[in-house]
Amino acid sequence: MTLKSILKYTLILSFAIAMLSTFAYGQRREGRMENLPKFDRRPYHFGFLLGANQMNFSLKTVGDLSQFDSLLSITTKPEFGFDIGIVSSLKLTKYFSLRFIPTLSFGSRSVEFTLRFKDSINIQQVKKVESTFMTFPFYLKYQSKRLGNFRAYVVGGGSYSIDMASQAKKKNKEGEAPIKLRNSDYMLDAGTGFDFFLPYFKFGIELRMSYGLRNLLIPENTIYTNSIKSLHSKIFQLSFTFEG
Repeated sequence: MTLKSILKYTLILSFAIAMLSTFAYGQRREGRMENLPKFDRRPYHFGFLLGANQMNFSLKTVGDLSQFDSLLSITTKPEFGFDIGIVSSLKLTKYFSLRFIPTLSFGSRSVEFTLRFKDSINIQQVKKVESTFMTFPFYLKYQSKRLGNFRAYVVGGGSYSIDMASQAKKKNKEGEAPIKLRNSDYMLDAGTGFDFFLPYFKFGIELRMSYGLRNLLIPENTIYTNSIKSLHSKIFQLSFTFEG
């Protein structure tokens, strides 16, 4: 998904949220009852998360690729996956809460190498990396004042993830040259979202970005790893939360 596509879908989502908030405000003005009026008085509550992700790399190559003979360029290709998680929320103040959301994420991403062979024919070698992350994030959530059955918020924090599908310790078969990643990472997370108070639970929509702090690449003295200086995780997540 390109930046243009992300902006497009974000604008569509924002417009839908604006319409829903206007409806919620209209309900309030008409004197209709708010759903779950005592929800924010609870010191803590729980729920679950379902979502979609787009995993990608932030890639830095070595300064001069011409030293690798036929190698012309290196690019990354994002892939889509999905997430499931458990939500735990602890109230700190009226507008702040601490959230712990252990999440299992499935996804993949690819690194594409363009090489030139005889007769100036360019071919692409695609190295696909599949991941299954168990992520342990702590977020600080700042929420706006509730407007009827609607509220906006922002979140920020950090997380530690373990890649249970990592091939870091796997021995290569003859003729193989995979890209291997370290099996753990530290990430910075930031996002924004909206809460909707329904009759029986609170429904949330959240868009979040995570950026890995650790260089995940394991060098193996091949053209596919020697040409790369660093690989960092870059993940977009669209999450739907259900909290009771």
